[in-house]
Amino acid sequence: MKTTKINLEEDNLAAIGIGAMIVFIALILVAAVASAVIIQTGEKLQQNAQQTGDDTQREIGGKITINSAYVEDASHMRLYFESAPGSGILSTSKITWQVACTNADTDANGVDNDNANDGYQFVAAAFDNGVANGQTGDTFLMSDPQPTLPAETANEQANINPGSAYVIDIDVNGGGGAGEDCTFSEVGINGELTLWIHVEGGGSTYEVILITDTTAGSLLI
Repeated sequence: MKTTKINLEEDNLAAIGIGAMIVFIALILVAAVASAVIIQTGEKLQQNAQQTGDDTQREIGGKITINSAYVEDASHMRLYFESAPGSGILSTSKITWQVACTNADTDANGVDNDNANDGYQFVAAAFDNGVANGQTGDTFLMSDPQPTLPAETANEQANINPGSAYVIDIDVNGGGGAGEDCTFSEVGINGELTLWIHVEGGGSTYEVILITDTTAGSLLI
């Protein structure tokens, strides 16, 4: 009887291939996790940049630019203005002005004439007084300004359009009540008025006005 001898040889090539495959899969998983982190970070940065851009555009674009201001009469300031670059159409009912001052009503001899209106004073109103054919407190085109007070007019503007100039007469007397009197005679020469203009959902404009002359037509800004 003939006996067949079988020689077995150990082969490790398959084991080496499995190890390489495991390393390859691990690299793919690491790359996938890193890609997900990078994409998530990029999306977050893009959202933050978009929000910042929108906030900046609203803050800068949705506001009022003051061109100049004059003394209209003893208790009114005529303000010339336009919307800031980049602004859309602004509603005058959504725009408000505020004037603050500190005064002591004294005459040429330094005598206090009205204790009720001493100290901090504050006056505020909208750019649209809400009265048809209104007078003080309404907005008009600079090319077609409000007639001399107190004549009525039907040309008040409901909107501030980009590229157009406007005018409004601000009553710094505020009805003459206690605590709301910033008339030029009350503030006096070298006195200061602080003017804010706020746009709802937009930005604010701030000016400090130094009173150098109280006569009608005197330049304030």
